[in-house]
Amino acid sequence: MANSNPSKPGPQPKGGKASQALISTGAMTVMIITTVVSLRGLPSQAEFGIQSIFYYLFAAIVFLIPFSLVCAELASTYTHSGGLYRWVAEAFGPKWGWTAMYLEWQTLVIWFPAVLMFAAVSLAYIFWPESFDARLSANKIYTLVVVLAVYWITNFIAFRGMKSSKILSTLGGLFGTIVPGAILIILGVAYLCMGKPIMLAHESFFPDFSKIGTIVLAASIFLFYGGMEMNAVHVQNMKNPARQFPRAIFLAVAVIVLLFVFATLAIGFVVPAKDINLLASLLVAYNDLWAAVGVPWLGNVMALLITFGVIGQVSVIIAGPSTGLVAVGESGYLPRSLQKTNAQGVNKPILYVQAIFVSLLSLVLVVLPSVESAYQVMSQMATVIYLILVLMIYFAFIRLRHTQPQKQRGFRIPGGKLGEVVVAGIGILGAVVAMVLSFFPPSQINTGSPVVYVLIIFCGALLFFCVPLIVFSKRKPSWRNPKANFYPFDWQIENRRPSEVSKWSPTYQPTPAQIAGTDARILAEENGASPAEAEKIAAEAEKAYDGSENPQAEAYDILDKDKGTGA
Repeated sequence: MANSNPSKPGPQPKGGKASQALISTGAMTVMIITTVVSLRGLPSQAEFGIQSIFYYLFAAIVFLIPFSLVCAELASTYTHSGGLYRWVAEAFGPKWGWTAMYLEWQTLVIWFPAVLMFAAVSLAYIFWPESFDARLSANKIYTLVVVLAVYWITNFIAFRGMKSSKILSTLGGLFGTIVPGAILIILGVAYLCMGKPIMLAHESFFPDFSKIGTIVLAASIFLFYGGMEMNAVHVQNMKNPARQFPRAIFLAVAVIVLLFVFATLAIGFVVPAKDINLLASLLVAYNDLWAAVGVPWLGNVMALLITFGVIGQVSVIIAGPSTGLVAVGESGYLPRSLQKTNAQGVNKPILYVQAIFVSLLSLVLVVLPSVESAYQVMSQMATVIYLILVLMIYFAFIRLRHTQPQKQRGFRIPGGKLGEVVVAGIGILGAVVAMVLSFFPPSQINTGSPVVYVLIIFCGALLFFCVPLIVFSKRKPSWRNPKANFYPFDWQIENRRPSEVSKWSPTYQPTPAQIAGTDARILAEENGASPAEAEKIAAEAEKAYDGSENPQAEAYDILDKDKGTGA
């Protein structure tokens, strides 16, 4: 899964598609593939052997395709800054938009300990012999030290800005994910052609759905396919998104499913299902596959490359969620003390808070019976929180189809009302099923007490869902950054409730003066003005706006004059 990194709040740039670099169908296909594909989760699906093909196809049909289509419509319709925050807030108001933005951040924060556990295990496999590697990778103290050390070192490097992180990420993505993934598939094919013994269990293509405990790991595929909300925001840069984006989705899905299937089967060729470890089996598979062609030492090289890839991935992602969170926070949902950036534009206070979250979550290693079980809990908790976010986006899509039916959409899911019902219905059903499955302890892994396992995931997800609601309830007018220029929501400009149907015509475009008036009314209401007083201030701001400042700055000026004090 990749992070969504909405741009800093600001006015919508002029010019449209003619002034932007157009994204081709092929380029969008590649963007989707590189966002989704990761080697980390392959062992969890190798547990299922041939049945993994069914799960990959099922998750693509009920999650990746419908969610991609929904995100594409929302992104091409609501093109001002904010990303998923804007989508959800347009439908349900800022409280739920802020909650959605926070949940995405929280998903990535939980993802960090899980992916760093994988990095620690990969690092263990650069040594000899493999028996030592296995013992070291299963040691909880070793894993905890590596997770905390790598994260905090990477966190301090992030303070220096994104330039060095991007270089590390590019090299890590190439040599730590793409090259090892291609090698894994090639080695699997070579192993098969050499007539070596195949460890895949002879099972039917369709799973036994009566055995819930055996199919729980399949729910994590939904998180493998996560991140489409990031790619969808680029759909407005396509020449013909209504035709090109669906084509890019189906091409990308085909490639992603084939990559996942063949790479997963390559692991299953050499590692028996009963011996698969969620963290170590990828490295064991490399060792065995290289040994089959006479160069076992290259397995240790692959472990080093994969470790490098994970560190590169973390280095560039570590500042991403905080950037999106602060961009929304400047609109009044984070204390000003958490909005400060250094000379490199990096928000150190949020990165420190994020690092503390990651450190506390990493301590799950201490209370669970094994590194593998801790990894499973972190992955499933992230999956649950991400699926809550996914459901919020689906519900926002449904409401916005109702409240803004006439709004121009750069891309619209085909099929009219039937298309809306089918796509959203399949997506919601798939997300709910995956969420329910996430609470069942997997039978393949010793997670300790089932009650403790379920309580950790449930209480953790509930706690993280409540955090943004608590922060929202404590917000103060002084939290809003007067220098920010966040474009108001359509319902705010139209001065209606989010649940009310818009009366705007399809071609209606608010003027900058109206934006200034809207900002002034919002600021006045936040500072305790009555509706009548807020409307009076809005009218003054709209009349006074001359285009010399951003609309929000003009709104602050009018509010200051009206109150006779600083904002």
